[in-house]
Amino acid sequence: MKSYHADKDGFYGSFGGAFIPEMLYPNVAGLKSRYLEIIESPGFQKEFRNLLRHYVGRPTPLYYAGRLSEKYGCRIYLKREDLCHTGAHKVNNTIGQILLAQKLGKKRIIAETGAGQHGVATATVCALMGLPCIVYMGEVDIARQAPNVARMKLLGAEVRAALSGSRTLKDVTNEAIRDWINNPEDTHYIIGSVVGPHPYPDMVARFQSVISEEIQAQLRELEGRDAPDYVIACVGGGSNAAGAYYHYLDREEVGIIAVEAAGRGIHSGESAATSALGRTGIIHGSKTLLMQTDDGQITEPYSISAGLDYPGIGPMHAHLYTSGRGEFHSITDEEAMEAGRELAALEGIIPAIETSHAFAVLKNRPFRPEDILVFNLSGRGDKDLQTYIDFFDL
Repeated sequence: MKSYHADKDGFYGSFGGAFIPEMLYPNVAGLKSRYLEIIESPGFQKEFRNLLRHYVGRPTPLYYAGRLSEKYGCRIYLKREDLCHTGAHKVNNTIGQILLAQKLGKKRIIAETGAGQHGVATATVCALMGLPCIVYMGEVDIARQAPNVARMKLLGAEVRAALSGSRTLKDVTNEAIRDWINNPEDTHYIIGSVVGPHPYPDMVARFQSVISEEIQAQLRELEGRDAPDYVIACVGGGSNAAGAYYHYLDREEVGIIAVEAAGRGIHSGESAATSALGRTGIIHGSKTLLMQTDDGQITEPYSISAGLDYPGIGPMHAHLYTSGRGEFHSITDEEAMEAGRELAALEGIIPAIETSHAFAVLKNRPFRPEDILVFNLSGRGDKDLQTYIDFFDL
């Protein structure tokens, strides 16, 4: 049977793998050789599940959005990852990786962050475990995500600004990789999305797969079936989407819908719509779809949402797109902001702007009255209030 999961070498179809400089090889090879043995062990799983339940607050609810369902003429459920400790799905992965780092004997943690949610989640677990934490964040994102920067510092993390390039997520990842190369013995790099060299895309997807695992059980209780007709999520690098899709990847009766950031328009020159604009290339150690010039230089992405302005997508999502397994949509800043405001007005939930992109699909695509949709509500909008205020002149 065809599978959309990673193979033993970390490839999703032709995408993935580990395309890395020689200086990074020991770090990645050491991780690759041990991650499955560690994370699949009963002791690890017991500790991981215990923290997810008692610290993160899982399982998160699967909420039937009655007013939204009535407006769009289908059955809409929201997987409430915004109710996780720290306000987003990111903590599922950082809990797993901090436990893995301890098993590997690492004493120092580094991370990259765009919107700041992964940085906060990393700083949180480092505080929990008493490990020093350095978070790399772009100068642009530091300015537009000031509340998350303050949270990281309050949690004891050092926030280092990336001053090169677009000063956003792409450049931050470069800085973190340089740090890891220079500190291979004692440092673990907690990558926040399903990007980077193998084993990261597979490992992060496994930690986030608790989302779709819970959706199955919750739908069985609520609807008498364990699968929706469609599972829908926003995609930048794509960890929240990977977690929501994971247990449905090989069940082709379940529609997979991925929503990217078109910024000011797909062809405006200010976009992050990788599926529409990308070509095969290598970024941060992984072969995937990538926005690039004709001579292979990475194109600067743009989105109003700090977590979606990445010039590539994770290899899982590149394979879902090129194989036709996933249905991809590109949503502009304006469409996303209006969808976020609509969710707030109809359901009393202010979503992160990243998540708002997913909800904009409802205006762009019809569904049948009997269709069951599960949206991964990946983060809450607290961090984005100033952007909402400025955009709507509140």
